[in-house]
Amino acid sequence: MELRIERIERLKRKKNAIVLAHNYQRPEVQDIAEFVGDSLELARRAMDTSADIIIFCGVDFMAETAALLNPHKRVIIPDICAICPMAQQLPREVLLAAKRAYPDAEVVLYVNTLAESKALADCICTSANAREIVRAMDASTILFGPDHNLAYYAQKATSKKIIPVPEHGNCPTHHQIALEDLIKAKDAHPSAKIIVHPECIPEVQDRADYIASTSGMVKICTDVEDEEFVIGTEVGLLHRLEKEAPGKKFYPLSTTAVCPQMKMPTLEKIEAALEQEKPEVVLTPEIMEQARKPIERMLALS
Repeated sequence: MELRIERIERLKRKKNAIVLAHNYQRPEVQDIAEFVGDSLELARRAMDTSADIIIFCGVDFMAETAALLNPHKRVIIPDICAICPMAQQLPREVLLAAKRAYPDAEVVLYVNTLAESKALADCICTSANAREIVRAMDASTILFGPDHNLAYYAQKATSKKIIPVPEHGNCPTHHQIALEDLIKAKDAHPSAKIIVHPECIPEVQDRADYIASTSGMVKICTDVEDEEFVIGTEVGLLHRLEKEAPGKKFYPLSTTAVCPQMKMPTLEKIEAALEQEKPEVVLTPEIMEQARKPIERMLALS
């Protein structure tokens, strides 16, 4: 592994490339990345970098977002099969049908959507800023997709009518975290604070001590005085938490909360992506122009 890491570092220097890694990536991938973060953090970092090549270790929609915001940089995803199952639940035609049914509504889409759907949105949001973005919209009715559980979380912060599109969209990894898991965790770790992601089901959200994005979870765990935490999100985040708060204890709310697609990038694939400079994220100029606008609006509002 050490030799591969050395080769990766040489290739990054040679090609003026950086690696961006989502919090759910494998530990060894997080460790060789220039920056590790959540969707919004990575979107901002992609814009700030002076690198010519961005190796994006995440799933398809994240790499697309980086490409949208960096039209003059090359964005490479180490495994083209890292496809977000949630993003697949909101194809363009489903959103168009919802817009026809509610012509006066504004469309707020979770960043976990494909670029072709983003192109139809009025604004994009992340789990970190969903409530803020919904409140900032002008319309009293909001079409919100594709995560039904995040829509529930946003609805609690506004009197506007939020209509989930599709009706039962979800992240399979978070949606399977059950109330029974939370009850068992409380029994096993009575002194621990429970922090869950807003992609979790309402029953789990309602019983948690905190609801936060992955970056929000890191901030809570490093800022508060508590020493033990039960973490209700994809288990990959625990690696970052243990590095940034080494004196504290972290327990997964569900040991089965693993996203297979997030684990697809490996050091071997990253090395190959750097050597071959592919597979590259390529979008049509029309989609690039249309989908960039609601992302830029989100960045201006948040």
